[in-house]
Amino acid sequence: MGSPHGPASTLEPSFDCVIVYVKDVDKSVEFYERAFGLTERREEGRRKTMWAEMETGETTLAFTAITNALGYEQRDVRLAGGIEPPHDQSDTPPNVVISLMYSDVHAAYRHAVANGALGMAPPENKPWGMTAGYVKDIDGILVQLASPVRGRT
Repeated sequence: MGSPHGPASTLEPSFDCVIVYVKDVDKSVEFYERAFGLTERREEGRRKTMWAEMETGETTLAFTAITNALGYEQRDVRLAGGIEPPHDQSDTPPNVVISLMYSDVHAAYRHAVANGALGMAPPENKPWGMTAGYVKDIDGILVQLASPVRGRT
C-alpha cells in the first residue's frame, strides 16, 4: 500500500544527527570531551562557536547555541516555537535522552561524575539485558551511559 504522497519505497531516510541546543557550545564540547571521552570533529582545525559536532560513530551529536553572537535566537529555534530549557533538578521527565555506549558502564559513570556530570542514577542491570546509569550534563540534559543489550549484535 503506497502513501497518498507517492510510494514509500522512494523514501530512503537515514539518521543524520541529533542537534542539542546549549548555552555555550565551547563549554559543552569541553565538557563532553572531559566527562564522556568524546572528541570534537573539527573542520580544518577550526572551532566554531555556534556549532560543533562530536565523533560518536555513525550518527553525529551536534551542539548549537540557543542564541547567536548578537544575542538573538537562531532562526530554527524560532521555527520550532522556542526551546524549553532542561529541568535541572525537577522530577519532570526529559524530552530527550542522549545515550552513549560503553564496555564498562560503571567506570564511565564514575569518570563522568568525577568530571562534572551530575549523577542521577548509578548503573544497574536492566531486565532487558543492558546495564545503564544516568547523569546530567552542564546544561541539565539527561545522558544515559549504557552497555549494549546482551545478545544483540
